[in-house]
This record gives sequence, structure tokens and C-alpha cells, in this order.
Amino acid sequence: MDRKCLLAGLATGVLSLLAGFLVHGQLLGAEYAKLGNLFRPQAQQATMFPYMVVAHLIFGLAFAWVYLQGKKAGVGTLGQGARYGLAVALLAVVPMYLIYYAVQPMPGTLVAKQILFDGVVMVLLGIAIAYMLRAPGEA
Repeated sequence: MDRKCLLAGLATGVLSLLAGFLVHGQLLGAEYAKLGNLFRPQAQQATMFPYMVVAHLIFGLAFAWVYLQGKKAGVGTLGQGARYGLAVALLAVVPMYLIYYAVQPMPGTLVAKQILFDGVVMVLLGIAIAYMLRAPGEA
């Protein structure tokens, strides 16, 4: 992993953390609060925050590295990034929430929102990583 990929991966990890706060802390926070018995108490969650940071940074680095493995020359940056983000959403986001739904008593509407919102985030992160890792002169 070269310096450009490392920096793009770290930036993506930070973007992922911020998007997670927006989606899960703001947009879905009230719905999660209704399911308090399924989650750690708020005070305990705060002590676990470093694990969230590490998880998002690992995600960002892996996201950037995997993107580079499949990057095709001559393919538009926007389309390539969107396709990559969609592929990651179908590979990770959709199955993860469907599995959680199967084993946890989560409301179906909440699961649908998690899939939709995190799916959109993955597409946006895919576009972001494609632009961060494009070669000089690529559109």
C-alpha cells in the first residue's frame, strides 16, 4: 500500500465514522433508543468509542486497498466508484443487516432503513475513494 492509498484509506475511515454518526446517531438514534435492551447503555457506549474509531480506520484502509485491486483503466471515475460502493453494499451491508434481523428482534422497518442508508453511504464512499485514488488526468 503506497502513501496515496494509505492517506485515502485513512480519509475514508474518517468519512465512514462521520457517516455512521449521521446515520446511526442522528437519523436512526431515536429508533435505536426504543430498543435499549439490545444495546449497551449510553455511558458504556462512550467507553467503547475507541473500538469504533479503530474499526472505521481498518474499514477505510481495506476499502481503499480492495478498490485498487479491481480498478480498471479507462473507466470513468464516477461510475467506477459508484459500482464499487454498490458492490460493497451488496457484499457486506445487505447481508449483515439481514443476518442481524434473523437473529435479533429488530423491527423490519429499521432494518430496511439501515440497509438503505448504509447502502447509500457505501456508494458515496465508493465515489469518494475513486476520486481520491484516480490517476493524474483521469476524469
